[in-house]
Amino acid sequence: MAKAGEADHENAAQEVVAVDAEDRAEGVVNRLAAHTGDGVRHRAFTVLLFDETDRILLAQRSPDKRLWDAHWDGTVASHPREGETQIEAARQRLTEELGVTPDQYDNLAVSDRFEYRRHYHDEGLEHEVCAVLQATLRDTSLDPDPAEVAGILWAPYERLAHNRRWYRQLELCPWFEIAMRRDLGHS
Repeated sequence: MAKAGEADHENAAQEVVAVDAEDRAEGVVNRLAAHTGDGVRHRAFTVLLFDETDRILLAQRSPDKRLWDAHWDGTVASHPREGETQIEAARQRLTEELGVTPDQYDNLAVSDRFEYRRHYHDEGLEHEVCAVLQATLRDTSLDPDPAEVAGILWAPYERLAHNRRWYRQLELCPWFEIAMRRDLGHS
């Protein structure tokens, strides 16, 4: 059941690509509908940018986000539009959210893919087939969009991935935690 005001939420005007368990497109679905009620499995991605010393760039989600507000994420995460590749969508979101352009990084590529389903309090859920993309950021100049990003943090990837309790004060997004647990083979 939709909450008061959800029909006016910006996500109600957007679509995501519904997919099967193998990430094959099954059409488009309203983004808000995909994240409420029983949800609809859909395509998503998370990008993990590393610097040349193997630190990972984390971005804190805006407190205005509907789900996982103010949680720490990999560098960016979103949903590709119909007809858009994961890499095209990732490039666009990196530019929009952090001001990072393709000439600043090397070898953006899909390194993993997984399906997960998680509820966020009583406000909605994610049911996604999530691609993980990685790249090395040569030029670490950033220009975060405050409507999307509340904060940024460079963390030594190996310490974060293997010593999670050292960073327990950071509330991490579930898709980012899953990506780390799957041991991306980075470094």
